[in-house]
Amino acid sequence: MNIPAPFSNRQKEYMYRCFSSWFNVAEGGKRGGKNVLQTMVFCMMLEKHKDRIHLIGGVSSATAMLNIMDCDGYGLLNYFEGRCRKGKYNNRECVYVSTPAGEKVVLISGGGKDGDEKLIKGNTYGMAYITEANECHQKFLKEVFDRTMSSSDRKVFHDLNPKEEEHWYYDEILWFHERQQDADEEYGYNYGHFTIADNFSVSDAKLRKILSTYDKSTVWYRRDIRGERAVAEGIIFRKFADNNDPYLYDDDEIFEKVKKNGQEKLQLKVRPSKVVMGIDFGGNGSMTTYVCTLYFHGYHDFRAAEEHNIPLAKDIDTDRICREFVWFYKKLIEKYGRVDFIFGDSAATTLINSLISAARKAGLPWRNIGGCRKNELTERPRMMERLLSTGRMKINRICERLRKALGKLKWDEDHPNIPEDKNIGNCNDWWDAFCYTILDFVEFIDLDR
Repeated sequence: MNIPAPFSNRQKEYMYRCFSSWFNVAEGGKRGGKNVLQTMVFCMMLEKHKDRIHLIGGVSSATAMLNIMDCDGYGLLNYFEGRCRKGKYNNRECVYVSTPAGEKVVLISGGGKDGDEKLIKGNTYGMAYITEANECHQKFLKEVFDRTMSSSDRKVFHDLNPKEEEHWYYDEILWFHERQQDADEEYGYNYGHFTIADNFSVSDAKLRKILSTYDKSTVWYRRDIRGERAVAEGIIFRKFADNNDPYLYDDDEIFEKVKKNGQEKLQLKVRPSKVVMGIDFGGNGSMTTYVCTLYFHGYHDFRAAEEHNIPLAKDIDTDRICREFVWFYKKLIEKYGRVDFIFGDSAATTLINSLISAARKAGLPWRNIGGCRKNELTERPRMMERLLSTGRMKINRICERLRKALGKLKWDEDHPNIPEDKNIGNCNDWWDAFCYTILDFVEFIDLDR
């Protein structure tokens, strides 16, 4: 069994309160040890709980497995090493755990979508631990509360990274229980706030290195490091907007001149791991934009290398989109040797099919063309800011329109977690095409490196 690092005093105090509280919420910054702490308490209580069936959940069952079952090697499977086995219970994924109080069944469920609450109906749960609770659907969280009401020792655990103060989770869940606790100190609501400073597995030297990769003026520093419920406002990439020169590169950094057959040619110094094109389709006042991003050293370094666009148009001109696409496709192959993946807006299936047809007619590879897998709009700015601030994403100096768009991209006043959708200066067209070159592989990118 792996033994976690010692808990901080704040973590210990929170743990002790869990034994006398029914609703336990751990919120705070990234790498604050919330999952390890909550999982440890959950497992300790599972040892003696009288009820047989319990629940762990997250925005997906995979998230629950990763954050609770595995938990960087300190999860439930580690705690009950030699005393647990994976299996099925009524056709649902579960883990059977042997304890002094008898065999326990820990069901695993995703709760991110409307309708996921149906997956946990039909059972009474002794305890429930929901990771990244504010990413789950409201109906799922409500069902979890309902399904634990008749527990012999009701325990509900939530962990979460902070959102803006106006997020529904605070309004519909936390604030109610905070008021109940204020009115009655025996109510049983237990709240703990933790940051990376509470994680004693992170050395001082490593902590300083991590902090150096964050711009302290950004919303992500306030949320990820300080664990605050910060509201995003104004320009998203402020440092980039003020001076984007540190984030740029020139072709001669990745190309070298070589002589072949008596002629001087450019040759890549290092072969890219991937060459990916992203396309955002225009029409109705927006432009069609094409962006190419190079991947180096697997998923560690990225270069936004090329851009192209079709001017503003009221209507979509499919023939021109295909002609310009074929021209840009050939240009990339000539310069970089290949294009591995091409992703367009997944909602535009007809246009994507047109691109496939155009590529086939031009004798170009076409099986690599498809719709981009979407992720949360709120995650894209953080992903890009981390890559830019750590020097892992650089933009070719020749990509003037993409640079201009990133410098103008603003937060939406009504939806402070996502970029403004007014598309001033067509910055959203460039932003979307740029994101499409990354999104299908985001799960492989370690943003904390």
